[in-house]
Amino acid sequence: MALTAGTQTMARGRLVKEADAASFGVKYPTFIVVALVLMFVALIYVGSHIRMTKMEYDVAAALNAKENLLEEQKKLKLELAMLKSPQRIEDIARTKLQMTYPTAQQVIVLKQTGK
Repeated sequence: MALTAGTQTMARGRLVKEADAASFGVKYPTFIVVALVLMFVALIYVGSHIRMTKMEYDVAAALNAKENLLEEQKKLKLELAMLKSPQRIEDIARTKLQMTYPTAQQVIVLKQTGK
């Protein structure tokens, strides 16, 4: 049978403080410190996980941009090859610039002088 007297409790002939009985021998500041440490560790873990996820998105975006640039480079190389084509250049010279091949009288042959 327990009798209460102020902040103390009498349990089976033993005098026990209520604060000690409620905390099982561990003080409240210890609980607070442990809780703060656990929260700090959890925040560090979550923060690093968020940074890692952001970096993964950045890497994926960079790889996607690289693939797009490589595809554009292939298209530009193909376009350059088409623009440098001798047939295309000759067609432009004949139609737009009204150029023709020179006749035999217009050709001057230069001979290399001896060295």
